[in-house]
Amino acid sequence: METRRALVTGAASGIGAACAQRLAADGVHVIAVDFDQAGLDALDGVETILADLSDLERLSELPTDIDILVNNAGVQQVAPVEQFPPERFSYIIRLMLEAPFRLIRQTIPHMYGAGWGRVVNISSVHGLRASPFKAAYVAAKHGLEGLSKVVALEGAAHGVTSNCVNPAYVRTPLVTAQLADQAATHGLSESEVLDKVLLEPVAVKRLIEPAEVAELVAMLCGPASASITGSSFALDGGWTAH
Repeated sequence: METRRALVTGAASGIGAACAQRLAADGVHVIAVDFDQAGLDALDGVETILADLSDLERLSELPTDIDILVNNAGVQQVAPVEQFPPERFSYIIRLMLEAPFRLIRQTIPHMYGAGWGRVVNISSVHGLRASPFKAAYVAAKHGLEGLSKVVALEGAAHGVTSNCVNPAYVRTPLVTAQLADQAATHGLSESEVLDKVLLEPVAVKRLIEPAEVAELVAMLCGPASASITGSSFALDGGWTAH
């Protein structure tokens, strides 16, 4: 893995930071991208780039000689459909679906030329299931699932795999912020939201740690992953077992 270069988006905290550090531990040259400079500065042993991934026209400025692409950047908005701000819906789709498409589009020629590449899309259990009040997030993740499968089919002949990782709620700043939003929406305390809303559908009654997601990502980028493509890996505490 020492010869591989990885681009990890949303890498300043949470899942992205864990993936960046885990791949770096395998000897991969990691380029961590985020718009949180302080978070990027806290990472060890990786190259960092400050960038707003929702600015689609600037994505072409990012490196394209990439062997491993981890599409992780994301945000959340909790509101019923009739109250969902249209501009926020567009922003989430731009950041979480259009940006991954453009990054894949501009890095996959290098992967094809090398005869090897790994695209790992950090989807969600919400790429497989829906929840109320999350129209944009669920739409983006479902779209990412479809995009990932198309890339898997097109890339197979070139040694390129494409997979989704689908965690339930992970202990990240995004989830922490949801507690307050959900509490206001449901008229509950934040602790009640955790127990009665976020963890209600799962069998394993705890938040997932970012390092757990990163281990699965590392496996999908490692030497045993050549035949794993077009798949979605539910790391969901049993949510989709229902």
